[in-house]
Amino acid sequence: MQNIPYAVAARVSKHRRVAALACLSALALTACGGSDASDSEENGATAAATTEATPTTSAPTTEVPEQTCVSTAYEALSEDQRLGQLLMIGFDTNAPLESLDDEITDGHVGNVIYLGGWEGFDKVRSTSEHLEGLVSDASTGGVGLIIAADQEGGIVHQLRGEGFTRPPRALDQAQQSPAELTEAAAGWGEEIASAGVNLNLAPVADTVPEEIGTANEPIGRWGRQFGSDPEVVGEYVAAFLDGMSQAGVEGIVKHFPGLGRVTGNTDFTAEGIEDTVATVEDPFLEPFVAGMDAGASMVMMSSALYPNIDPENQALYSSAVVTDLLRDRLGWDGVVITDDVNAAALSDIPAGERAVRFIGAGGDIVLNGDPNATGEMLDAIRAEMAADPAFAEQVEASVTRVLTLKDEMGLLPCSAAS
Repeated sequence: MQNIPYAVAARVSKHRRVAALACLSALALTACGGSDASDSEENGATAAATTEATPTTSAPTTEVPEQTCVSTAYEALSEDQRLGQLLMIGFDTNAPLESLDDEITDGHVGNVIYLGGWEGFDKVRSTSEHLEGLVSDASTGGVGLIIAADQEGGIVHQLRGEGFTRPPRALDQAQQSPAELTEAAAGWGEEIASAGVNLNLAPVADTVPEEIGTANEPIGRWGRQFGSDPEVVGEYVAAFLDGMSQAGVEGIVKHFPGLGRVTGNTDFTAEGIEDTVATVEDPFLEPFVAGMDAGASMVMMSSALYPNIDPENQALYSSAVVTDLLRDRLGWDGVVITDDVNAAALSDIPAGERAVRFIGAGGDIVLNGDPNATGEMLDAIRAEMAADPAFAEQVEASVTRVLTLKDEMGLLPCSAAS
């Protein structure tokens, strides 16, 4: 299997528009008019000719970037509303219908995930309608909510009971052809879309080596992987995403840069969570690239350690993983999201610091299964912005990426109206 080439960074997909991001933010209006260095001689000659032909009394002109739906939406949001776009909070199946109202209306949170196993279509649909009804100019600036569920199949299916099909585990999904999986995934997607869910936190792009198999606690034990060959895994990742897309549901790839070699499950332990094999040229990265090229809307980070890439930080806190590898080397300029930051492997630092470290590494949306930590996270992000201008710029870029995705999903006031 050949290594991931640097040329991958040049591929263009609907979520890879690095150059465009600088032009979208209201705080970066002067960043879009530069010329390529290869044109410097020609540009210099043109400038000289223009100087001779133009009276010195002429006023200089400044090219203003075209206003886009994303930049319009960004400018219309308050700082608190912008920060709310960077959180996705958990809605437990046993919680009252109004349990997240304050977080959305007062905390301005822009994204929700269903957790705990939701029984029956009617319950999910009515809850989605309630959440959508909380969107307003005062709460989210009119920006619609991403409402997510984890409906990958097998043991992981948050939407259950009447009205929902339980997808088989990924190992069984891979027993059919990619085309057959696309058709099946489109059917599963139609069910959850009808219930008001617009993002499925699936599929798994992790590759589990045959020699590890079920000893891999987070993935292999439950058959959550499509296989042991990264090329095959990539084919089925793309097929699953294609089916979801046909149903109008966004999909993701997880858990970057791969959980297939660890023994411990980061949800429950900080032991056995090191992958001592993975490098920046790991062939196990290929399924993630396949998913990005197939239209994944987000990349979900692993909470494990990869000492050959970064010996100090877990993946979601590592700029070497999030920025250098995922964004720069592999060319991903879309949204990056955490796995649940309430995991046992992350419990050694305060909730607010978890959010700050993730965004500082280059991430965007903090998935927080505990809504009670919402205020602490927002306060920590706000304080770090005040103390560090470079971090404030990272927050600006993250908000822009989230709004860009929501524009594609028709969730911005201007995109919804167009």
